[in-house]
Amino acid sequence: MIISLKQLFEIVGEVYPIDMTVDLHDIEQQGAYPFENPVVVTGKIENHAGIVVLAYHVSTTLCLLCDRCLEEIQEPFEHSFDHVLVSELNEEDDKDAFVVVEDGLLDFDELLRADILLSMPYKHLCKEDCKGLCPVCGKNRNMEECSCNTKQTDPRLEVFKKLLR
Repeated sequence: MIISLKQLFEIVGEVYPIDMTVDLHDIEQQGAYPFENPVVVTGKIENHAGIVVLAYHVSTTLCLLCDRCLEEIQEPFEHSFDHVLVSELNEEDDKDAFVVVEDGLLDFDELLRADILLSMPYKHLCKEDCKGLCPVCGKNRNMEECSCNTKQTDPRLEVFKKLLR
């Protein structure tokens, strides 16, 4: 969604409300598509005494796989974002502190996708004490115990035991 902000940059006190639902089902992350549910976006773009600020909040439910046992999990995701929008940067301005809106047109979809992907948690667990999969037989140790000897050491690492003696 391209938002025209030309008028907003010119009029102090002008507000552009944001209230939408975004479909991000095509985003792949680590071999999965976590955005089966739509993302609800609310917020506003406002000109405060000549400073244009974008503030918005996103919420959805992520559909993920547990990183230890590979069970499907539903994880709520909520995050708020703030950006200062400028029409151009001075040479001394910090490029990471501002979002440049060229020609008064903001590509909100691109900014939204980048914000969401950079703020997503990198580890997903079905529960804090998830036991994961047995490395020998592959059974989910949360559901059933297996009789495998999981204390087995990789034979290639046996040489390091000598260092500990």
